[in-house]
Amino acid sequence: MKLVSYRRADGSESVGILRDDLNGPYDLIRALEIYAVASNLCVPIVSDMMDLLNAGLVDVELLRGIESFVESHNLLEDLNDAEDFTLLAPISRPGAIYALGRNYPAHARETGAEVPTEPIVFGKAVTSIVGPEEDVIYKKGLTRVDPEAELAVIIGKMGWSIPESEAMSYVAGYTALNDVTARDLQKTFQERRQPWFVSKGIDTFCPIGPCITLPDEIGEPIELDVKLYVNGELRQSDNTRSMTFSVPFMISWISHYFTLHPGDIIATGTPEGIAPVHPGDVMEVHVDKIGVLRNRMVGDGS
Repeated sequence: MKLVSYRRADGSESVGILRDDLNGPYDLIRALEIYAVASNLCVPIVSDMMDLLNAGLVDVELLRGIESFVESHNLLEDLNDAEDFTLLAPISRPGAIYALGRNYPAHARETGAEVPTEPIVFGKAVTSIVGPEEDVIYKKGLTRVDPEAELAVIIGKMGWSIPESEAMSYVAGYTALNDVTARDLQKTFQERRQPWFVSKGIDTFCPIGPCITLPDEIGEPIELDVKLYVNGELRQSDNTRSMTFSVPFMISWISHYFTLHPGDIIATGTPEGIAPVHPGDVMEVHVDKIGVLRNRMVGDGS
């Protein structure tokens, strides 16, 4: 099952479910309201993806029940927003974005670094989030900016010191993420022994989307192809099975130091093949079972 955040032509926004037999999302928020009344189910008022996550409503079994209800009552057509919709970032303002560095051995080696023996975790600013088809801004003064294709994990419930054996129960779903990096700044900060936060967290430097794919479509172990295309040319390609640290291990390790909350994002690292982009270039992150995240790089002030 795939969930999206989207905006209608009239400017209103909602959360929808994507189906292969429909031309657009059908409105999950409205469907939930109708289902709750008909089922005498008490649910809080929700309006966006974060509301759904915080209320514990991004649940495969619950959503399957809603889908079955919608189908049996012939509501799909009434709820379908098939025309004039724009996909948004699935989560516009997560509480936190945790990202892993050098989690693919080939990428660690191409940077001249050793394969890490424990996770290298850094943060990205929540203001760096943008959605599908939104522009990424090449800030004035930068001299090298690189895209990085990644699988991202969306946390579904609060937890801390999570055992690795229980970690997957904290996953709400998965999305694609582009960990855009000001490589020139990163190099400068590394030489000064300073954090990567500025080089990784610049406004618009974290496109995510196009959807959140729930665990029922991903399965375990997680073995997904992750690719990056720039202007149609393949630059990065690997499979998540190559990651040094698995998703359950990452969740457990991070939660030892930070309490995880619904909607938090964990970016799992990028394959080898990093290279710069320039204003006008189109970046496409392809992740199996999630889709294509497409963004254009534009100059500051374009």
